[in-house]
Amino acid sequence: MTQPTHDRKIRYAVIGCGQISRQSFIPGLERAANSTLAALVTGDMHKAQDLGTRYGVRVWHYDDLPELLASGEIDAVYLATPNALHRRYAVPVLEAGLHLLLEKPMATSVEDCEAILQARRRGGGRLMIAYRLHCEPGTVELVSRCRNGDFGSLVGFSSVFGQDVPQSNHRAHGGYWSGPVPDLGNYPINAVRHMFGAEPVEVTATGTRTPGRTFNFDDTVSVVLRFADGRIADFMVSYACAPVEGLTLFGSRGSVRAMPCYTFGPSVAITYTTLIDGREDRRSHGPVEQFGGKPSIFRNASSITAIPNQMARTGCVMSVCWSRWKRPCAPGNRSPCRRLPRARGYVKTRSSSCRPWPNRMKAT
Repeated sequence: MTQPTHDRKIRYAVIGCGQISRQSFIPGLERAANSTLAALVTGDMHKAQDLGTRYGVRVWHYDDLPELLASGEIDAVYLATPNALHRRYAVPVLEAGLHLLLEKPMATSVEDCEAILQARRRGGGRLMIAYRLHCEPGTVELVSRCRNGDFGSLVGFSSVFGQDVPQSNHRAHGGYWSGPVPDLGNYPINAVRHMFGAEPVEVTATGTRTPGRTFNFDDTVSVVLRFADGRIADFMVSYACAPVEGLTLFGSRGSVRAMPCYTFGPSVAITYTTLIDGREDRRSHGPVEQFGGKPSIFRNASSITAIPNQMARTGCVMSVCWSRWKRPCAPGNRSPCRRLPRARGYVKTRSSSCRPWPNRMKAT
C-alpha cells in the first residue's frame, strides 16, 4: 500500500453506515482539514444508491471488501459495524496494511482484541480506538490537571451515565455486548484510568433488568473498580432511565464535579467545577466538534508512532475488564470479585484540532 504523505489528505472508507457514521463521523470528517471520505461499505444495497448520491463516493458491499482493500483508492478505514462484527472486518483491513480507526468497544472478547492486534503487527498499519473524548479540550485539560497534582493525591471517583433506550432500537436486543456496560461504561472507565494514571486490578458488579422492558441483558449495572494502590472507583450505567450523566473526583486537596462530561452535540459543552482549598472555580471550553478531532489526531499521529497503538490498548483493557466479571444470572445477584491482570501502561491523552460546532448541523 502507498502510505499517505503529509501534503495530501488521508482517504477514508467507512465500513458500517449506521447512525453513528452518518450523523456524527462523516460530518466530522468533512470538517477535518486533513482527511476526506473516499468510499462507503454497507450490506444494505437498497440504500447504497442514496448513500452514493448523498456523499458523492462509490458504495461497496461487504462481500466486495477484499477488492476495495486492494484497490489503492483508500488509505484508512473507519469501522462502525455492530460490536460483534469488529474482528471480522478489522483483521482483513489491518492485514492489508491499511490504517484503522475502530469504534469503541474494540471487540467483544480478549481473544478478538488480541487477533486484531496481531493483524496490525502483520500488516504494519496504524490502529486507534475511535474514542472521541481523547480529543475534547475540557477532558484533556482535566486529565492534565490531575497529573499535575492540582487536586492533591487522588482518592476516589464516582460516576453515572444513563439514557432511555427505546426497546425498538437495535441495541435493545443484541445481548450483553450491545448493552450499557460496553456502550456507556467505557466513558467512566476511561475517565478514571486517565485521571488516576493507572489500571484497575479488580472489578465487581451488580446488574438488574427493569420490569416491563424486553432487553435481553441487564439494563442497569453498578460497577466497582479497585486499583493496586487501594484507590476505588464506582459507576452506574443504565439504558432504562431519563438522560443523566456526571462524575465526581476527590483528592487530598480538592474535588471535581463534571456535568455534562460524556455526551456531545452542537449545544453540549463539557463543563467541570473544582473546589480547591475552599475556592470554587467553573470551567468550560464551549461546544466543540468532537468527531472531527478523531481523524485529525489519527492523521497527525503518523509521525507519533506511540499514540495510536497505545490508544488501541484502551479497547483491550475494556474487554479484559468486562470479560472477567461474571454477569449476574438473576436480577440483583452480585458478581464475585475477579482479579485482573496488570496492564502494561495507560493511554496518554493528547489534544488535537477540535473545532467549534457549525451553526447548523448537517441533515441526517
